[in-house]
Amino acid sequence: MKNICLISTGGTIACVPTENGLKPELNAHQLLELIGYHQSNVSTIDLFSMDSSNIQPEEWITIANAINDVIDKYDGIVLTHGTDTMAYTASMLSFMLAGIGIPVVLTGAQYPAVYPDSDGRRNLENAIIAATSLVGGVYICFGNSLMLGCRAVKTRTTSLNAFESINYPYIGTVSDGRMLALSAPPNTGEFRFSTDIDPRVALIKLTPGLTPRLLDSIKDCDIRGVVVEAFGLGGMHSIRRNHLESIRELMKSNIPVVLTSQCLYEQSTPDIYEVSRPLKDIGIISAGDMTTEASITKLMWVLGHTKDMDQVRRLMQQDLIGELTEK
Repeated sequence: MKNICLISTGGTIACVPTENGLKPELNAHQLLELIGYHQSNVSTIDLFSMDSSNIQPEEWITIANAINDVIDKYDGIVLTHGTDTMAYTASMLSFMLAGIGIPVVLTGAQYPAVYPDSDGRRNLENAIIAATSLVGGVYICFGNSLMLGCRAVKTRTTSLNAFESINYPYIGTVSDGRMLALSAPPNTGEFRFSTDIDPRVALIKLTPGLTPRLLDSIKDCDIRGVVVEAFGLGGMHSIRRNHLESIRELMKSNIPVVLTSQCLYEQSTPDIYEVSRPLKDIGIISAGDMTTEASITKLMWVLGHTKDMDQVRRLMQQDLIGELTEK
């Protein structure tokens, strides 16, 4: 029987009702008790008990270090986590734990595990099954679906199938106590552990009429990298409120600008339309078919390793852990 480590960080799955609303209070052992799991092959670690809206880069580093400390002792890791920022955490852990030789499976719930109709108990059971069946990598197990951590996005606020795998096949499904593999995860090479990140990355979502002054102000906000969610394939205003010069100035100031799309599926690129071709000419970095979560966390990770613009561009456009379909 494979040995699994259950690491708890809080989230809805661990919540109980209080006078001020739902609050994460259950520890990992209590979660196992709720699903009636009494096998000796699952050990527990309680890192913290937080709503995932409060999970930030400091917590990512704590989680990654905790996993790195025990990977030689276990065959798999299950990490319980709130759903709101789970895709960000899964993506960042994918970079921090690149090439990890055991599966790290994140799961959580839309409804507290103490509720009679909660999805949390089933999700936790499925995640334990997945952690005993998968090869090394970082995954999300939710609503019977298994997906690559760096390709997952939360797309629903209350439905039980809260997450979708974007631009990458589902890794598998869990049903009747067994995991069925649907596709192979990418080969990411040897284990490369690193928690060196620079969290000073901003996300700008374009809206019709957005003033370029917002981009201009970034230089005064201690921001070191920008991800821009543009329209469609990568379109931005080129009349009246032209953002081109603002982006040029950011990149002249050694602040890389990454272009992604507000569309969930398929790639972004400045190559197709006349309106976005000048962005390519000034060196904007295309996110390709990466999710916004992957684009942000990858840029943080890359900036933690280099500030050289050419190196940043090369790494952002290179598939490191399955986050990007290279052309």
